[in-house]
Amino acid sequence: QVQLVESGGGLVQAGDSLRLSCVASGRTFSTYVMGWFRQAPGKDREFVAAISSYIGSTYYSNYADSVKGRFTISRDNAKNTVYLQMNSLKPEDTAVYYCATDSNPNLYRGPQTMGTLTNYDYWGQGTQVTVSS
Repeated sequence: QVQLVESGGGLVQAGDSLRLSCVASGRTFSTYVMGWFRQAPGKDREFVAAISSYIGSTYYSNYADSVKGRFTISRDNAKNTVYLQMNSLKPEDTAVYYCATDSNPNLYRGPQTMGTLTNYDYWGQGTQVTVSS
């Protein structure tokens, strides 16, 4: 079965950096869009970033406005791993972070829909990120 396992969360101070990792198994990882989402206490789960499979000669990525310029998503298909590099962290980034895999292989829906939760069918268990002020 498909499994996603996140790691790399922790307690940091504002301005610090963290790198989250998500290792996938049970699916041909390289052919699926992968996404990162987060959920803060009392709030809905929200999109953070997503990266497409390799299309033509590039990967396409998209970010929530709140993290643009601070977070970078990347993938290593040889390791079945997607990363989220988070720089200049703010207290409002505090949340449980989840990775997820799109439900369809070899399908790039375009940047506007990469953040749609219902496009993703498997989710990890989450990793806590806490940013103190």
